[in-house]
Amino acid sequence: MYRNIISKVLYCLIILTVSIGLFKQIYDLNLKNTNTSMYDDTYLVNKQSSDPKRLFLKSWRIIKTKYYDPTLNGQDWTRWNRRYVDKIKTTDDAYVAINTMLASLNDPYSRFMNQQEYAEQNANIDARIVGIGVNIMSVDGKIIIISVVDDTPAYSAGIKAGDIILKVDKTNVSGKTINDVASLIRGERGSSVNIELLRDKKKINKTINRDEIKIKNIRASVIDKNIGYIRILSFLSSEMTTEFIDALNRTQSCDGLIIDLRGNTGGLMPNAVIIADMFLTQGHIVSVVDRAKQKSDIDAQSKPYAINKPLVVLIDGATASASEILSGALKDNHKAILVGERTYGKGMIQRIFPLPNQTGMNLTIAKYLTPKGIDIDKKGISPDYVVLYTENDFLNNKDPQMDEAKKIIKKLIKNRHELAQAG
Repeated sequence: MYRNIISKVLYCLIILTVSIGLFKQIYDLNLKNTNTSMYDDTYLVNKQSSDPKRLFLKSWRIIKTKYYDPTLNGQDWTRWNRRYVDKIKTTDDAYVAINTMLASLNDPYSRFMNQQEYAEQNANIDARIVGIGVNIMSVDGKIIIISVVDDTPAYSAGIKAGDIILKVDKTNVSGKTINDVASLIRGERGSSVNIELLRDKKKINKTINRDEIKIKNIRASVIDKNIGYIRILSFLSSEMTTEFIDALNRTQSCDGLIIDLRGNTGGLMPNAVIIADMFLTQGHIVSVVDRAKQKSDIDAQSKPYAINKPLVVLIDGATASASEILSGALKDNHKAILVGERTYGKGMIQRIFPLPNQTGMNLTIAKYLTPKGIDIDKKGISPDYVVLYTENDFLNNKDPQMDEAKKIIKKLIKNRHELAQAG
């Protein structure tokens, strides 16, 4: 018991120390080469402008001065001001104008968020959402429930892992993204959602009342007696690094670790950097290229302790963004073996900009490279061992990727023990 407490305190002290240094590096990158006065104010309106106009103008300025591509996809950005500034009368007018501007960038990651969408994103960061309490993944275009959170509406309704979601409120979800389906399931607290499921080749309908769900981003367990298994579902929550420390403590007696990033579409970049730093005492974690094409490195913090166990990381086609930062850092620094399928390939960094009327914008402000300087955008990260995972595998309760990971980690543990005995 005391050993666990001491270990946890040690981890916390290390995280506190390195977080200060790492966040300073990231903060300095955000400030570097950004001059907020660099915009053309020829078409600005006076201070008596209505709220919709102010919303449009602030969005226009932020995009012009902060967007990663200073050419703004080869456009004269003042044309949008000329086109819209005198025509915006309502909030809907402003939304249309902002969305049209963002669409002209041809950037799938930059998006405007209305009040509801912005509130939902903040709720995710605060680790609380309103939903039913299921975790889902996409396998061969089908949306499958991979787990049900205890003591949630889904748990009470009898939804089970392995159920396939066919429809949400009569909307067919086949082929939709995980985020699209999650948005359909979520809603106001106390409202209901009807979900059509497929279980054992039989269709089931469940009407479930939504409630506030405390998001758990990390799951940890011990498998095969001496292997720690840590699944990271998301990097979005502000609490996930603390959860990761708890997971490390639950698996501290294990001789090796498997970190599962499959289906993890990313989240907050600092979370990925901090977790990567737990395994490193030197070297680059990630490099950031800003709109001026200047490259800056975020380096591991010097410290007396780092996790030094055999490590395998599971990845797939939905492993993206912050998950790829962690995967790339561990692979390039020779700290982990990657197993699974090529990652998604999202090498661009977004920043959340608050806007008037409780709205916001995710805007691409930089791109990142792996420690070896590799640009993974639209290319992804290749695993060291390619192993496919099909729908039939899932339905038959098979996981060939996990099987390969366990095989590799056991061999690494054995090799380490033999070296220790020889030494």
